[in-house]
Amino acid sequence: MIFKTTSQLKKIHFFLTLLLISSASYAQIVREGEDESKLYAQSKQVNQFFRRFNGEEDEKGNRYYARDKQYRSEKLRRKYLGILFDESNAGISGALKVEFAKNVLDKQMFLNFHGGNWFSQVHATFRFNGKDEDVLLFMELEKDHAGSKWVINKVYADMFAPYFVRDTTKVGRFLHPLSHELDFMNLRKALVNSDSISQFTVKRFVPDHLSVFLYELKKGNLEFKSVNQVQFHFFQLDGWYFELSNFNRPGYNTGWLISNLVKLSSPGDKEALRRHLYNETN
Repeated sequence: MIFKTTSQLKKIHFFLTLLLISSASYAQIVREGEDESKLYAQSKQVNQFFRRFNGEEDEKGNRYYARDKQYRSEKLRRKYLGILFDESNAGISGALKVEFAKNVLDKQMFLNFHGGNWFSQVHATFRFNGKDEDVLLFMELEKDHAGSKWVINKVYADMFAPYFVRDTTKVGRFLHPLSHELDFMNLRKALVNSDSISQFTVKRFVPDHLSVFLYELKKGNLEFKSVNQVQFHFFQLDGWYFELSNFNRPGYNTGWLISNLVKLSSPGDKEALRRHLYNETN
């Protein structure tokens, strides 16, 4: 067909333009729909992870309450427990995940935000003596009047570790057991060398980086710069420990996910793992 008039050419141009705009709009809606479904698939907040683990919201983030039929249903929880792990971590075997999920469902174990036995590990950067230094802040929830608040429970920093080095492989400096008869005047000679001060402390002494951290802050020698990473450690579930980390990446396996899972076989495992996380060696 040949269009001989300008009017006809304008009409066909308008029609084609309209088709292109409609197609582009539809493609945009599809892309938005896909992005939206990805958001539904991830736990965007830690509180949302709690609700999904407990079966207290649907896939779109709508809350379920105790009066709702789906609230904490085993079917819903089973579905969520299958997608709340970091799938890129080959260190968590499929068999361990299955055992964990079965144990959680069989014993009807739930996470409690105010239930204790979970804490945050904050990786932060501070300026100290002209250098950027990494500091670990271990935060926990503490009751405060009618509510609660996050507080610093422990601190660990490599820059503080040399302050507390103690060589236990050989006999070092010591105060004679009759030093009290000399009114401990030999303390002057004993403490003249700062490198050996820790040898005069009790064997059960545990380095307290938090005290040093607060001291350096108050003296103005330590300056906060940024938070680089946040993780959470959970000991709430009887016989289990898991770590929660945030993953920002393409795809559906993103958001707050279980990044480590350990079965605690004996009563001492929990305390040993907790001390390991705190970098406590004594």
